[in-house]
Amino acid sequence: MSVFTANEQTYLDSQLLGRLATLAPDGAPQARPVAFVYNREYDTIDIGGHNLVASRKYRNIQADPRVSLVIDDLASTTPWNPRGIEIRGTAELLAAEPLRPGFDAALIRIHPARVLAWGLDTDPYEPPNARNVTYG
Repeated sequence: MSVFTANEQTYLDSQLLGRLATLAPDGAPQARPVAFVYNREYDTIDIGGHNLVASRKYRNIQADPRVSLVIDDLASTTPWNPRGIEIRGTAELLAAEPLRPGFDAALIRIHPARVLAWGLDTDPYEPPNARNVTYG
């Protein structure tokens, strides 16, 4: 069973860009846009990119694997209908097949610990569908 609802999985499959927040060595947050895919096999989020190993986000994760990824958009503007998902968890650094042509063979894999979603399974003006992730 997935940590994501069916609607959340469909949404993740439909999106290409998110914002990854990591922690710099001095504790300051850093957020950057990233390309990602929902990995159904492992029920994780996989992030790839160009020169990923040389990036600040990669070095930040080497020092502290705690991350947060936000994927959101507007389903419509009239009426205003925001929707999205925040995935908090730990990141694992891997060598793997590139996610997209031209990307490095490096990969950031997020293992969810907490999921907050709005406008997917609930009305966008209701509190997010928030839950901690438990495995096994």
